[in-house]
Amino acid sequence: MRRSIYLPAVAALMLAGCAEEPTTVTTTTTTQQVTTTGPAGEVVVTQPPPPVRVEAQTVAPGPGYIWTSGYWRWTGANYVWVPGTWVVRPAPTAVWVQGHWVRRPRGWTYIPGHWR
Repeated sequence: MRRSIYLPAVAALMLAGCAEEPTTVTTTTTTQQVTTTGPAGEVVVTQPPPPVRVEAQTVAPGPGYIWTSGYWRWTGANYVWVPGTWVVRPAPTAVWVQGHWVRRPRGWTYIPGHWR
């Protein structure tokens, strides 16, 4: 007889353990630097890029490769570092012009690296 009294109580306790805990809602507020589009579709960023990182240049993987240094890329919300890499020279006389950030009246814009 005593078992029949305890059985519903134990079952109720077991089911109570199956209930979910209340979820916590976290609100995050972010701020972004204003980005506008300048002439020829160039992106102008109001926040200056961080200082260029000093990278260890590895050994070239073979003849005809040239090292392209890393640079800061704007994601639309912040800068991320793109590490340097080795690329194959497209022609024996081709010269790599390193990409760089330029100060403009409304902010900073990136001039991508290219072959000349």
